[in-house]
Amino acid sequence: MNAALPLDAAPLTASGQSHPHESATAQIAGAATYIDDIPEVRGTLYAAPVLSRLAHGKLLGVDTQAALALPGVYAVLLAADVPGSPMLAAFAGDEPVFARDTVQHVGQVIGLVVADSVMLARRAARLVAPHIEPLPAILDVRAALQSQSFVLPPVTVRRGDAAQALARAPHSLQGTLEVGGQEHFYLEGQVAYALPQEQDQWLVYSSTQHPGEVQHWVAHALGLDNHAVTVQCRRMGGGFGGKETQAGHLAVWAALAAHRVKRPVKLRLDRDDDFMVTGKRHPFSYDYHVGFDDHGRLCGLQLQMLAHCGFSADLSGPVADRAIFHADNAYFLQDVEITSYRCKLNTQSHTAFRGFGGPQGMIITEAILGDIARHLGLDPLAVRQRNLYSDDAGEGPRNTTHYGMQVEGNILQPLISQLARTAEYPQRRAAIARWNKNSAVIKRGIALTPVKFGISFTATLFNQAGALVHVYLDGSVTVNHGGTEMGQGLHTKVGQIVADELGVPLHRVRLSASDTSKIPNASATAASAGTDLNGRAAQFAARHVRDNLAAFVSGLDGVGAGAVQFAGGQVMTPKATRSFNAVVALAYANRIQLWSDGFYRTPKIHYDKTTLTGRPFYYFAYGAACTEVAIDTLTGESRVLKVDILHDVGRSINPAIDIGQIEGGFVQGMGWLTSEELVWNAQGLLSTHAPSTYKIPTSGDVPAHFRVDLWPEPNPEDNVFGSKAVGEPPFMLAISVFEALREAVAQARGDGQAVQLNAPATAERVLWALRT
Repeated sequence: MNAALPLDAAPLTASGQSHPHESATAQIAGAATYIDDIPEVRGTLYAAPVLSRLAHGKLLGVDTQAALALPGVYAVLLAADVPGSPMLAAFAGDEPVFARDTVQHVGQVIGLVVADSVMLARRAARLVAPHIEPLPAILDVRAALQSQSFVLPPVTVRRGDAAQALARAPHSLQGTLEVGGQEHFYLEGQVAYALPQEQDQWLVYSSTQHPGEVQHWVAHALGLDNHAVTVQCRRMGGGFGGKETQAGHLAVWAALAAHRVKRPVKLRLDRDDDFMVTGKRHPFSYDYHVGFDDHGRLCGLQLQMLAHCGFSADLSGPVADRAIFHADNAYFLQDVEITSYRCKLNTQSHTAFRGFGGPQGMIITEAILGDIARHLGLDPLAVRQRNLYSDDAGEGPRNTTHYGMQVEGNILQPLISQLARTAEYPQRRAAIARWNKNSAVIKRGIALTPVKFGISFTATLFNQAGALVHVYLDGSVTVNHGGTEMGQGLHTKVGQIVADELGVPLHRVRLSASDTSKIPNASATAASAGTDLNGRAAQFAARHVRDNLAAFVSGLDGVGAGAVQFAGGQVMTPKATRSFNAVVALAYANRIQLWSDGFYRTPKIHYDKTTLTGRPFYYFAYGAACTEVAIDTLTGESRVLKVDILHDVGRSINPAIDIGQIEGGFVQGMGWLTSEELVWNAQGLLSTHAPSTYKIPTSGDVPAHFRVDLWPEPNPEDNVFGSKAVGEPPFMLAISVFEALREAVAQARGDGQAVQLNAPATAERVLWALRT
């Protein structure tokens, strides 16, 4: 690579290619190590949680005698046994390590049993008898709103005068929508393994998206400084946001147990307990009043969002904020008023999940536009296109969001037009109309919906990353960075970036486990920013090493450093060509530094969290999906028939991994909106707490026609390799499934009325919508 060329401008060899995932071979062979696979130290004990069976009540005492009487049970831990703070180190400070004076949801952890086997610990935990005096529980979000039960204060964002715009609008609609939550259902459940070390130090293996936060939480609970705790994570078996904060609970509990018994302790939740203890995607309830003209263009919108937060704040604040940010999705909202209530309920504390409030913001606007189209007798795609953000100066500025950020690099119109053409949307819509006319029972629907998703943490301080690059004497390379690998291919992409920066083959670069003793204060691997942040930091670290070598070689050959090129495992100047390995050995002999650190912080972003205005995102990722569905009007059953996707990943670092993320994100989003139903009963018990009652999509739900194409243009912002984030945006492409189902219901009813279909659109709900 030519050291004088600008960032990312030189020809590359590893990036842009579909290399296999760096752990694929090991995973296929069963040789990839997860937390529960780590060989256990002799003397390891096992913990299991003691759970509340009531949704709300006063905790009067806990009888542990029956559990402690079992041979092999070593201890039962309760709130009084926490040596540090009794509250978790979450930003709101509102969640106890163990329930103290009250229990606030079915499944809240009251304590831990520690025993010499996993099954004994779980059996003993069920013998612990908490004495709880029942209190009234709030399980309905409307009741929470009425009683002003909030985990955080409400937030309102306004632009223009929505009330006046509604009064002037030629047409208006009012309605409600209920959208359910979603269980993360990671293949590897929540797990942590805590090992006491010398001099009151701790090593914690945690399946976590945020090792730095786990380190802080464990130290806080033990009453130690952060440097006394090291957290490591080589890989997770899935995360999806569910291991961003809530992995910290497991690590804290395991460390507290190990502190109590002075031995290593492992804590792994079984699937039922994982469902009962951990939070989900936030369910949302909406009330809206929308005004529009004869062509379906929005005139004014009043929108109320009720976020079902559970019993504590967790990440509900930023999730609900992002829902506000993404209520526009791809559309210009001129006169708008959005009020967000963060409602406290006696359920699990809901948390991050892929999209982080973005899906909950987008889906309501897509539903509104679909209803507007049906009210006016128009094609929903035409209504959507009329409302898109636009740089057309002829009709005035329509390129600024309701929170004051200019929409730059907007490719929505050409991207949607291209997908409509390649997916043959007009022809298929006409064919579906003919089908529905002749089919009495099976009705079809089609929808094409866009996505505009902002990339960056909305909390500006988290948009930073660090990395280390070590070059060894044989020319091999190890990279360590603050991101975590959960199957999404982050380590693979970072390895490709470093390989190109040093001009070596990809197989010469290896990624090591995420480790708080190597990269401190790292942000969570979340917000789709893992590669943007950590890839750039690793690139900068590799660049420092390369510059050291270039300066050394230029001195040997009497040329400028800019004339030294690194490519194909060779180091070339106009006077000589040497192998990279030979240059490294020679540089070491001359005491040239062969390792370096790199640091990156995202430019341009700023955000006022008190007014929710500014530029919270570095750029937007765009995409669109065209989905065709069929419903059985006698049973309410539905099936996705065809999916066509055109998605914007910029200049792809690894097309195979990016397409895999798009496919997986879409199917996961499809599950959220069709089959994955969370049901709490009247006592606050989550009834759907196992695969027998909670249905994620299977391979049989994926349509045979599932086409994914990548938009060919690079990111106009100066991002690593010209790429764009791909983790979360494709999830929201699945809103096209929900809109296609609503269109099929409308076609079956044929009355032109708004479709009252809540999500997930289970067979029961589809049948209800057909008959309402």
